[in-house]
Amino acid sequence: MIVIDISRDILNTPVYPGDPEPKIQKVKALEFGDMYNLSALYASVHTGTHVDAPTHFFEDGNDINDIPLDKFMGNTAIVTLPAGPITGEVVEKYFPKYIKKVILRTQPDNVFFGGAAEDVADLGYELLGYDCMALGGDNEAAVHRALLGAGMILLENVDLSNVKDGTYYLSALPIKIDGVEGSFCRAVLLENDKGI
Repeated sequence: MIVIDISRDILNTPVYPGDPEPKIQKVKALEFGDMYNLSALYASVHTGTHVDAPTHFFEDGNDINDIPLDKFMGNTAIVTLPAGPITGEVVEKYFPKYIKKVILRTQPDNVFFGGAAEDVADLGYELLGYDCMALGGDNEAAVHRALLGAGMILLENVDLSNVKDGTYYLSALPIKIDGVEGSFCRAVLLENDKGI
């Protein structure tokens, strides 16, 4: 079995504009004569590779601990999008219909256009991931509302630099933090020489 880490480091990944910069504080340190090392982390739960729950945009939505863990695991298609806006035509041609979890390899100019986010919401995915911070452009809130409102989990900011298109087994389990709208996760893809 081959394990491919598709997570980005919390401390070394750019943050969404306006989000706090992550910081590590040494609370205890062997080098300072303490008996052990102990660190504290300050960061938005949307830092690095993370998952979004519906409460990110809906007051009455599920928080991260309300979501069954099987939604974060399972067979997943990795798909490369063409350059340009994500239109209904792109959704029809590139978004697979045979699977419940999809991760997109995006281009710098990919952004949902028109009703394309609603078209993706209609596909009934359990999880939609992508290798960037956002795909909504000026309509980021509307895109999140369309996807999260359809019951989709969003897996954001994955690293697909060592991954080819195809089908893998995904594990992107969130850190258990009660009452929050998102969570850090360690996202990995599993494959073997016989496929999934």
